[in-house]
Amino acid sequence: MLSGTLPVRSITRFCTSRVAAKSLACHATPAPPKASQSARSSNIRTQLCVRTARCRVSGVVTMASGQDAAAAASAPSGSAVKGRALISVSDKQGLTDLAKGLSELGYELVSTGGSAAAIQAAGLPVRRVEELTGFPEMLDGRVKTLHPGVHGGILARRDLQEHTDALEQHGIGTIDLVVVNLYPFRATVTAQQAPTFDVAIENIDIGGPAMIRAAAKNHEHVHVVVDPSDYREVLEALQGGADAAALRRKLAWKAFQHCATYDSTVAEWLWGQVGEGPPPEQCVPMQLAAGLRYGENPHQPAAFYTDRSLAEAAGEGVAAATQHHGKEMSYNNYLDADAAYSAVCDYSEPTCVVVKHTNPCGIASRDDLQEAYRLAVRADPISAFGGIVAFNREVDEELAAEIREFRSPTDGETRMFYEIVIAPSYSETGLAKLKGKSKTLRILEAPPRAPSGRSLRQVGGGWLYQEADSLKPDDIEFTVVSDAQPTAEQMADLRFAWTAVKHVKSNAITVAKGGRLLGMGSGQPNRVNSVRIALEKGGDELEGSVLASDAFFPFAWNDSVELACKAGVKAIAHPGGSMRDQDALDCCNKYGVALVTTAVRHFKH
Repeated sequence: MLSGTLPVRSITRFCTSRVAAKSLACHATPAPPKASQSARSSNIRTQLCVRTARCRVSGVVTMASGQDAAAAASAPSGSAVKGRALISVSDKQGLTDLAKGLSELGYELVSTGGSAAAIQAAGLPVRRVEELTGFPEMLDGRVKTLHPGVHGGILARRDLQEHTDALEQHGIGTIDLVVVNLYPFRATVTAQQAPTFDVAIENIDIGGPAMIRAAAKNHEHVHVVVDPSDYREVLEALQGGADAAALRRKLAWKAFQHCATYDSTVAEWLWGQVGEGPPPEQCVPMQLAAGLRYGENPHQPAAFYTDRSLAEAAGEGVAAATQHHGKEMSYNNYLDADAAYSAVCDYSEPTCVVVKHTNPCGIASRDDLQEAYRLAVRADPISAFGGIVAFNREVDEELAAEIREFRSPTDGETRMFYEIVIAPSYSETGLAKLKGKSKTLRILEAPPRAPSGRSLRQVGGGWLYQEADSLKPDDIEFTVVSDAQPTAEQMADLRFAWTAVKHVKSNAITVAKGGRLLGMGSGQPNRVNSVRIALEKGGDELEGSVLASDAFFPFAWNDSVELACKAGVKAIAHPGGSMRDQDALDCCNKYGVALVTTAVRHFKH
């Protein structure tokens, strides 16, 4: 018998010539009319769906299958089955312990394929789902569980008599626990060796989501489990140690979210095969990585999520970082770390970037990374204090010692304090040395990531989509339009400054010389004020420097361009395209300053 203690009064099969070659319907004689509802519900589990390989069109066959008979024979005399658990998992982590726990609690185990084999190998009794449905697995495994014998047992409401009557009429037993996780579609399509279209399609799970959704819908009566990390809690609840109703609702939410993430992954992949540009609809699956103390301000609740979409499958950047040391990350820490690491990874030369409030306040490129660090801090040591320091090369012991002991250039005494140091790697001794700087210093190791991929940004009631600003100087044509020609050194500095200005909030101005940032102006409502701030930061080092502007100059005379020329700037790069471009050219020609246009704008809001 499948389960339960009530005897099966009679089981008959009615065959006609039309259905003889197919799986034959089953009919169980109902329990006596006076049976109570609870007894009728219990009796559902005692119904045996009898199968026979042959039937006579004119006759009636009454017999039990060999499998059911074997199950009945192996059941201890007088034993009661508590319920039925259907298990079909791709991720077999914790499967044996779960199956053992359920079996000890008195649950009958029904399973499919590899899951059944794993349970059987553990020495536990298990029935194949084919015994439940009377159908073998077919269509190369596409159809296993899509059958009323499965879905009827999952979806039936135990509190509705018409449902229990229907199960009893058709000889279907209830299924009380559904443990399912899905074909590894994401792993298949993100494998190093990309699958063919047909192979990817075959890895789309159909029966699994159907069972999960059915069980989640009927969660008042059925536990649905999609995550191995929930196995222990479920077993405890089944033992009576938790609020089962509350747990079932939580598991139902998790099940629907599991299917939603799975479906969004399939949809994203398929759009990549057939579509172009932004899809008409899209879902971005996110996974909670950390609860944060608060958001930008203490009164704002916050959390950090990782992006589980295929577009982020490479696992690069701050979201993939390992924190080796220090206080927990905050909302603002994530924003600043991302700004710093995105900027430093945009440089191919060994580079250090220092960021404060998402704006680079110091950048320097040198073969000697220690020197790059010192020059980056000196660009604006006041802003660098309490900032984020990022490198695009490994931090070794010598560099770590320099970071640990470096004194502020403003007084030569105050040891520099930082919130975060982030790099692609650390030597063992370098990491140990850096940990000694401060108990609170957050030390992050992250796979390199220059600006790339899609960018999503929320506005009230909607989202803005764009491709990331991934253009580098090598992708841009720098056209000299002035009489003066920039030297090779000035052109190199213009490329350096042009990379930097892309990472500064608009209106953005960067002033550089010798592969280092002298000053920057950011976030001003008008461009001339950003120029003034950048020139002020450059101080007495401006002579022979270069200047980059993220957008064209609306005015030149007695404005941005002329101020820069008078301050000692010798080469300027801007996108061009203003109605007054000629004014900018005339001004540069008057002062003998080289003017270069890029035809590319780098707004950053």
